[in-house]
Amino acid sequence: MFFSEAAARGCARDNNIFFDPPGAFAEHSVEMSTDYDGAWKEALEFYLHPFLEIAFPDISARIEWSAGVEFLDKELQEIVRDSELGKQRVDKLAKLRRLDGGDEWVLLHAEIQSQPDPGLPLRLYQYHHRIADRYQHPVVTLAFLADEDPAWRPTHYESETWGCRVRFDFLVAKLLNLGTVESLAAGGNPAGIVMAAHLAAQQTRRDDAGRFGRKKELVRQLYERGFSRKDILELFRLIDWLLVLPEPFELAFRQDVEDYEKEKAMPYITSIERIGRQEGRQEAQRGAVIEALELRFARVPEGLREEIGSITDPSKLQALFRAAIRCPDIEAFAQEL
Repeated sequence: MFFSEAAARGCARDNNIFFDPPGAFAEHSVEMSTDYDGAWKEALEFYLHPFLEIAFPDISARIEWSAGVEFLDKELQEIVRDSELGKQRVDKLAKLRRLDGGDEWVLLHAEIQSQPDPGLPLRLYQYHHRIADRYQHPVVTLAFLADEDPAWRPTHYESETWGCRVRFDFLVAKLLNLGTVESLAAGGNPAGIVMAAHLAAQQTRRDDAGRFGRKKELVRQLYERGFSRKDILELFRLIDWLLVLPEPFELAFRQDVEDYEKEKAMPYITSIERIGRQEGRQEAQRGAVIEALELRFARVPEGLREEIGSITDPSKLQALFRAAIRCPDIEAFAQEL
């Protein structure tokens, strides 16, 4: 670790609120990579209804939400398995009950697109056709454009040869047009929090201090807007996923969360974090023991690996690490277990 926790916590605090982190950190800002796709895959699983309420309110109003949602991700993978880029995008296929159709159900195919892609219209046309052909039921195709280009807004696919024409229109929502980080976070909609985090990640790609501030305020919104404990934990995970911070800022951020939860007497995140940190330390200790053995003796028997992997006592793991360094051979180390 190149920065000490004490140094990271040296940010000025007043009433448990952090000011901007030290300028020394900000001077070394680097572009942070963000896994938008992974976060959105989970966000749609948990918050499809809230997502549609913001991005496609007319569609949301036509669905009988009390009937539940059935996701058909495995079936969608089978339908598009010959797509070269299928695993690099966020596609969701959901079976939903129509509000005006009795027992009639409809398939909703939604794609989140974080970068402009000229192949999007054709792909959506192909997927729409394949899904409809397989299920013989109505299909609604939605494209959520979460890229940073305000001029990119495809709405249809069209092909024509010698007067034979095909046109396919799909529904589109553009994240840039739905609001600001502040307005999306303030609405009390959990999907709005994810959208706000996505925008914040784009806006602070090369601004560590700015990202620190955005992340801190978004997490505080989880408490200020009265989200349930379950939602706070899930949304915190998604915010953490989207707004990755370099180590000194992350340490300061975690301390801020801990201070804020103490102030609110709601230790939701920090209780989980403490468990995670403990498990993480134990995993690191086990890995260090095995790595030391590999460096000294090249091969570590599988049974020995499994036995080390089952140890959870930190003091025992620390003793084994020292033994891995000083033991003359692998057999002598095994006697220490």
